[in-house]
Amino acid sequence: MKFRLSGINNQNFLMTDEETGSWWQQISGVAVAGPLKGRRLTRVFHDEVAFRLWLREHPGSRVLVPSSDTAWVTFSRNWEVETAKLPVATRVRISDSMPARTLVLGLELNGESKAWPMRALQRQLLIVDRLGGRTVALVLGEDGKSIRAFEPRVDSTFVELYMVPGSQPLVMQDGQGNSWDWSGTATSGPLAGQKLVPLPVIKDYWFDWKTYHPGTSVYNLGPQ
Repeated sequence: MKFRLSGINNQNFLMTDEETGSWWQQISGVAVAGPLKGRRLTRVFHDEVAFRLWLREHPGSRVLVPSSDTAWVTFSRNWEVETAKLPVATRVRISDSMPARTLVLGLELNGESKAWPMRALQRQLLIVDRLGGRTVALVLGEDGKSIRAFEPRVDSTFVELYMVPGSQPLVMQDGQGNSWDWSGTATSGPLAGQKLVPLPVIKDYWFDWKTYHPGTSVYNLGPQ
């Protein structure tokens, strides 16, 4: 299917497919109007990381760069900074103590959803938690903005992760004598070369995540 941007719903992009004219919600991948209403797109795993960190793992990458004179370049310049200053205009009432434009990290597992405030991960570097009956680990990149999430296990082996204080690049260790890098790969120890299970974490504004995950739980930041 071919898609184009068609509008905004609750400040979340809507896409229209050229084949049927159905409207699809960006964050959920669900068709909200048209012949395919109620259908859901298949999620493709994505990785939201800084280009420098990406190149370190994939040095031969090719990059799609828009022409410097396109409207997109002008529109996207400082887009995130400027957007964060705008008021939230949505029909859904977000009634809790977290500001609407708080950056959160969202995950869905086994029918459950949870949000972790970005500032909590920036403070802790590594968060190990539970969701949908499974253990999850959220890890911050060395740039302080890039994020990844893993299920800390290799086959049936649970890996209890700890961050090595002051390590650059960031290094995780476990109780079995393994060291793990930010890609989720064991670089030394009995499990050297093995990889943790990646999870599709989404960085989003709180109001957007809450709107489309009304039953979400929220990570407790603890003492500030």
